[in-house]
Amino acid sequence: MNSPSDPGRYSLRTDYILWILILGLLVLTILNPEKIRLYLQLVHWPTIQAMLGLLILTSGFESSGWLSRVAGRIALHIHNERLLALFLVAIAALLAMVLTNDVALFVVIPLTLSLSRFVSLPVRRLIVFEALGVNCGAMLTPIGNPQNIFLWQQSGIHFASFMWGMLPLFLLSAGLLALFVCLAFKSLPINRHAAQPDARLNKRIFLIAAVLYLPFLILSDLHYTALALGIVTVAFLLTAPRLLYRIDWPLIVVLTLMFIDMRLLAQLSWVQHAIATLQLHQPEQLFVTGALLSQAISNVPAAILLVGYSTDWKTLAWAVDVGGFGLVVGSLANLIALRIGRQRRTWLEFHLWSLPFFLLAGIFGLLWLWLI
Repeated sequence: MNSPSDPGRYSLRTDYILWILILGLLVLTILNPEKIRLYLQLVHWPTIQAMLGLLILTSGFESSGWLSRVAGRIALHIHNERLLALFLVAIAALLAMVLTNDVALFVVIPLTLSLSRFVSLPVRRLIVFEALGVNCGAMLTPIGNPQNIFLWQQSGIHFASFMWGMLPLFLLSAGLLALFVCLAFKSLPINRHAAQPDARLNKRIFLIAAVLYLPFLILSDLHYTALALGIVTVAFLLTAPRLLYRIDWPLIVVLTLMFIDMRLLAQLSWVQHAIATLQLHQPEQLFVTGALLSQAISNVPAAILLVGYSTDWKTLAWAVDVGGFGLVVGSLANLIALRIGRQRRTWLEFHLWSLPFFLLAGIFGLLWLWLI
């Protein structure tokens, strides 16, 4: 399993997205140099604090080895390819609900690659559906992905209310995902040729993460994210300081730059005029715009850009979460999955399944909004 300290783990995000954001910031700074002093005010810091705290906690769960140990033992008892695919995709979705979608991938995909050394598996297709699975599971909770964290903190909606608002879209997407898995994988026996060793368990790190997880969510829900982050940071600084060094710092930088870039972009007159013509006060129009815009600039920047033009957090969350199912650039999770999976022709197979899924999920979501 890849460790959090693997040097190549974040190279795709750093080389591709981070440098594009830096270049965009340079261009926007040249266009409006007088706004440099406002850059820090453009960042929604409660979102950054919530994301950083979750990354610390989920890195603790990941480093402990507990999740891989449990999942590996369960997978060994499944002897059917379709059932194993359903299990792995379901695990990916469930983990994404509580550990964020990228951390879920860092658990499930290495587990899949490890299992492939002991049993015969269609690894490339499994990775594709695990990416779809984390995007599906992440949409249900306000901590499942970066755009949900942002919209949750921005709107002030309570944790349970956010989940209730996302439940219809999640159920539609989960049902569609189960159907796609059944179509993509055959009900064939799995050929095993070696035993799967247990992952090592670090009980101390697991207990620290487990004890702090719920209090962190409660404090964040009450809008004390700075306090929650401080408690988590001090706890790990005293007990596992190396873990703080190994968390996904590039993601925090990417999210911070996204806030600055997208809000500077939203202030440009031609952008304001273009968005004003889209009639985003209509839920259906907001949904279509958010889903399609995600295909061009990814769903997190799309959420940041559009939140200034609508107070309808639920429709916007539906739009950008569905947007993660389309092109590979629609979601950071897609890029992560294809990066750490390292399988040939995965990009082609990803789009063979993700584009039809995006179209159907989008149609179902649009029909639901129209009906209600």
